[in-house]
Amino acid sequence: MVIPDYQTIMLPLLKFLADGKEHHRNEPIKQISEEFSLNEEEKSRLLPKGQMKVIDNRIGWAGTYLKKAGLVESPRRGYIKITEKGLDVLSQNPSKIDTNFLNQFPEFVEFRTIRRERNDNELTDEMTEFGNATPEELMENGYNSIRTNLEQELLENLMNKSPAFFENVVSKLLSAMGYGEPKVTGKTGDGGIDGFISQDKLGLDKIFFQAKRFGEDTPVSASMLRDFVGTLEMKGVSKGVFITTSRFPKDAEDMISRGRKNIILIDAKNLKKYMFNYGIGVTTEKAYEIKKIDYDFFTED
Repeated sequence: MVIPDYQTIMLPLLKFLADGKEHHRNEPIKQISEEFSLNEEEKSRLLPKGQMKVIDNRIGWAGTYLKKAGLVESPRRGYIKITEKGLDVLSQNPSKIDTNFLNQFPEFVEFRTIRRERNDNELTDEMTEFGNATPEELMENGYNSIRTNLEQELLENLMNKSPAFFENVVSKLLSAMGYGEPKVTGKTGDGGIDGFISQDKLGLDKIFFQAKRFGEDTPVSASMLRDFVGTLEMKGVSKGVFITTSRFPKDAEDMISRGRKNIILIDAKNLKKYMFNYGIGVTTEKAYEIKKIDYDFFTED
């Protein structure tokens, strides 16, 4: 069963409150989840940022919209209750309650008008309704879309640069990840080693790394991995990082795990993720803060 959007939840939520009692805002979650036959994975699914469950978020926004229309109220902190207007709506036995239905109430129209004026863009509210997504979901989906496109651009730009440039990018990335100041050897015939990181200030413990700027259709071969492992063995180094703009053989992790070396493999998928996370090749254009009501602030002694 697909997790219902916040508009689909409006009517079931209002029906849940039909007893006229005060209910904690978490109470409807179980019943609505069962009503839509959500399985355990769907019940526990989190928003992309991983800070809130999807079903909780959508029930919360359904309640917010019903409240703005005057169909429910918050008699005290963390609780909701149906109003007389809400009971009157239920007595009409509506087949569906959504934002179009709520437009009959002046309070709701005023709420939408204020939102549009503040955003100075009528598309903002319409996008929410068209996509049946909550504002948090819209923002996170938009963020993920921007990130996906940007990460792909990172790879494309790396492929347009020289192998030496890529080696320096890898050096900067490892440094940003907290592995000290890497040194790029810039030499050929060094057993496939492009540089190393000293884990301690005296340089007693080193991590060697190799960087392969390959196209998407050119994976790192098993022989390259074996050569890398052999070079570490020859130089008496136990740790290594192999980074590529492509991918590794399917059995690469298994092959590496059979040896005595501690080797990390970073393919294109993880490379672009790390570059994004550690600010390599990207700059911050805008930053947004999502704030919520501090209910403790409004608690009177």
